[in-house]
This record gives sequence, structure tokens and C-alpha cells, in this order.
Amino acid sequence: MSKDAGQAQRLMAMASASPDDYKRDPTRWGSAEVAAHFPGFEHMDVRTRGAVIRLRHGGSGPPLLLVHGNPQNHTCWYKVAARLAKNYHVILPDLRGYGDSSLPEPGPDHINYSFRTMAQDLVEIMDQFGYRQYFVAGHDRGARTIHRMCLDNPERILKVCLMDIVPNHYVWTHITKSWVIGTWHWAFMAQPEPFPERLISAVPAEYFLRSRMVIRGGTGLGFLSDTALAEYVRCYTLKTITGSCRDYRATATCDFTMDTADKDKKLAMPLLLLWGARGHPPERAREFLDIWNQYATNISAFEAMPCGHYMQEEMPDQIFDHYTKFFV
Repeated sequence: MSKDAGQAQRLMAMASASPDDYKRDPTRWGSAEVAAHFPGFEHMDVRTRGAVIRLRHGGSGPPLLLVHGNPQNHTCWYKVAARLAKNYHVILPDLRGYGDSSLPEPGPDHINYSFRTMAQDLVEIMDQFGYRQYFVAGHDRGARTIHRMCLDNPERILKVCLMDIVPNHYVWTHITKSWVIGTWHWAFMAQPEPFPERLISAVPAEYFLRSRMVIRGGTGLGFLSDTALAEYVRCYTLKTITGSCRDYRATATCDFTMDTADKDKKLAMPLLLLWGARGHPPERAREFLDIWNQYATNISAFEAMPCGHYMQEEMPDQIFDHYTKFFV
């Protein structure tokens, strides 16, 4: 986990937000209230070969990459990031198309939004920080991106935590009625552009986000602060709606092709597996560990947590405890 100072310096030269930017240009950088949840973190744009990625990073210690899901952005780590930064160098990117990251063209067969391509953004970011190996955790779409990173770049991942997903290939080949009802957005958002984008953007962002998170989460929104919701709403523009739909189109096309080719590959690095038992149909929640045993050989720890889907916001103390015990 050694760090190349020259590479890090090249990254640090990229544009970053100053405290005044949160007052001067909150549309671009968000609010000071959100920034206060990330004390000492730099907030910046980093260019990869295919995108411009917005991220925050801060702290010192071993590198820990944390990747958000849909319909959120890196802000979702606001309840754990500052505490983790006391022991780790924490890197929090927005996936391409999400949050304040850029919106590349989709490319043939939606390849530019495949989990392979999104994972490559993250590999390049960690390279720019000077890290060749690191700890990594992902939630929802971030976990799917990280799963692909582990398949394509296993030598880079020291340990991995996957949160509230089962593998893409398993999802598409084991569809049930309850899954279709509960995760309707997989098929809806994969419809041809711009049909779902126009329907989603026809209602206020706050209405869609609240409704979407209630349906998916399974436990209401009592865990969600007004500051975090406002930041999710700020970022949920037509750009982000388009990027997230392109992500889901890729999942149903080029990602499925890649996942089918790699269906017999198993993760060998230590894996911490966490899922929100109250955010899934009962049969899926019971099967989580059995499913992952088909795709990984080194499940070091696991827990069916008594919460819904948005685990790091619903049970931040428990997530912090899991991370600090596992990422050593």
C-alpha cells in the first residue's frame, strides 16, 4: 500500500473546492452543510481516460475506497467517513454519470457504462493517488462495480466488502415475481433512451428520490438527514438520471455478456459480506450467503443486518465497527 509521492502530487494539482466555493457556487460544489460532514477532506474533480470524476478524500493510513450506489452519490458515506479517516486514507468517488461526475457518451452496446469501465475509472484514480493495492467497499451499484474490479484486477484488492447485492449473473438467471415487484427499476431504467429519463424527470427530484428510496429501502426514511437529502436532490438532474439509466442499460446488455463469460470465476480475496435483511424478499435474504458461496471462496465475515437497503446511513455505527475490524 505504498504511495508514490509524484503521482499523488499530480492528482493534488487538479481543481478542488475552497470553503468559499460552497457559498459562491453551491450548484457546482454543494453546500457547506454537506462539507461539514467531511472535515479535512479535499473535494475535487479528477480526470480519467474516459470521464471526469468528482470525489472527496481525506485522512491518513491504509487506502480505503468507498463506492456509492443508485440513486445516491458519495455523500451517502457522510455518517462514517470522518471517523474512518482517523485510521484510513478514505477516497469517496462519484461513479461516472452519477453525482457531479461527467456524463460520457454510452458507446456501442452501452460499453462506457459497464461495470468494467466504471471500475477502470476507480483503478485509474487510485493509480493517480499512487496506490497499487487497497481496501475497498461498495454498496448497491458501487458493490457491483467493485465486484467487477475484483474479477478484472484481483491483484489490487487486499480485502473487499460487498454490501446488499448478489452477483449480476445470478440476478438475471434467477428472476422471481417478488424480485420483479421489488426491483422494478432494473427493467424500467434499461428501456431505450430517453423514455425512462423523461418520465423520471417529469416529477420533482425530491418526490422521485423519496418514493424510490422508500420502495427499495424497506424501512422508511427516518435515517435520512435533511442535509443529505438536499444534496441527493441537488445532484439528481437530467444528467444524473441519464447516467444512471445508461448504467442499468449496460447491466442488461454488455455487463450480462461479461458476467456470463466469467460466471465460473470466484473471488479469492478476503470478503466481508453485508446485507440488509429487511430490504429484501424473505427468500432472498435467507439465501444471501448460499448464493455468494457460489461466487467466492474466502468469505471471511458476514452479517444479515437488521435494517433495510441503505445500510451505511441506517446503521453507521455497525458499519464502522465491521470496517475497522475487517480492514486490517
